[in-house]
Amino acid sequence: MEGYCVKCKSKRDMQSEKKVTMKNGRPATQGICSVCGTKMFKIGK
Repeated sequence: MEGYCVKCKSKRDMQSEKKVTMKNGRPATQGICSVCGTKMFKIGK
């Protein structure tokens, strides 16, 4: 899955993707940037 990395300031592929549910019940995906290793977060399926 692709998400926006704040540190690289561009869209990157996520590694170690994990489906999570936010406090308000919306689905989200949490992962790690494949280039710099920063945590990434994408709201939605």
